[in-house]
Amino acid sequence: MKKRIIILGAVVLLVVLVWTGAWHVLAGQIRQHVEALAFADGESTPRLTCDRLDVGGFPFRFDIDCADAAILAGDMLVEIPGLRASAMVYRPNHVLASALGPAQFSDAFTGQRQALAWEDLEASLRLEHWRIARLSILVEAPSWSDRLFGDTLIARSPHLEAHLLDMPELHDSQAGRAALALYLRMRELEAPGVLTSPANVEIELEATALRDDIRDWGLAPFLPDWQQAGGRLRIVGIRAEDGAADLNASGEMALNAAGYPTGSIDIDSLGVAERIGPHLEEPWRTLVLGVPDTEGRHKNRLTFAGGGLSSGLVPVATLPPLF
Repeated sequence: MKKRIIILGAVVLLVVLVWTGAWHVLAGQIRQHVEALAFADGESTPRLTCDRLDVGGFPFRFDIDCADAAILAGDMLVEIPGLRASAMVYRPNHVLASALGPAQFSDAFTGQRQALAWEDLEASLRLEHWRIARLSILVEAPSWSDRLFGDTLIARSPHLEAHLLDMPELHDSQAGRAALALYLRMRELEAPGVLTSPANVEIELEATALRDDIRDWGLAPFLPDWQQAGGRLRIVGIRAEDGAADLNASGEMALNAAGYPTGSIDIDSLGVAERIGPHLEEPWRTLVLGVPDTEGRHKNRLTFAGGGLSSGLVPVATLPPLF
């Protein structure tokens, strides 16, 4: 009996030692992958640098802590006091993340400086065969401001949530293309430059022909690749209301071979024209929202074709190609 206990103890000790070594090897590989992001070109692939990088969570988790993170993408630099991502060893395809604010945005080309603050920011990402199954972001008390001259509020809300969901019925495994649905909701949104009173906003979008394997993202320029695959953006609904006014928009968009937007957006609103009067002068207000009917509702269709934007049958503006 005593011999069996000794053997069992030795086996347990061996398993612990093997797992300890394996965990540290995996943690080292994770650190190398994160550190390698600092050598990205910042153009085709964003560059991430951390003032201090820690990988912990032994024995059953991997926790990645990036202090004073800096993300460079083109001319845009984003500085965040802290980023954290965690995954359980037995469920590596489900990552939980959080961030400390405020995030500072600066554009080297335009000189703009903005900030995004929040009380709490949490995210959850679940992958299935390297395809996004669900991405959820919850933000409490987000506040977006312009800091080029002083501190000017652009928008804020008590709560923001965004969800990106896989649409398995539209997945094309042979072509390696997936479809994703986006749902975004902001409660009591304040935007002094646009809104005269707080509004509740919901956005629902669906995008098709996206690369299904996230490891392939960045291998080719996104928009030309998406256009060549026949990608379409369906605007299921953009809805905003504050109790006295409301706006609804829906439509479908795509890109032609030259990179110009094609498609249309239908807009239906009540009381919005009066609210945005100080911010959008005529004739642009009518060209966007349309002429009111006998009930006071404004209805209009914006059409994108041939490198131009039309309001009904009236040409409004020419548009540059997106690639």
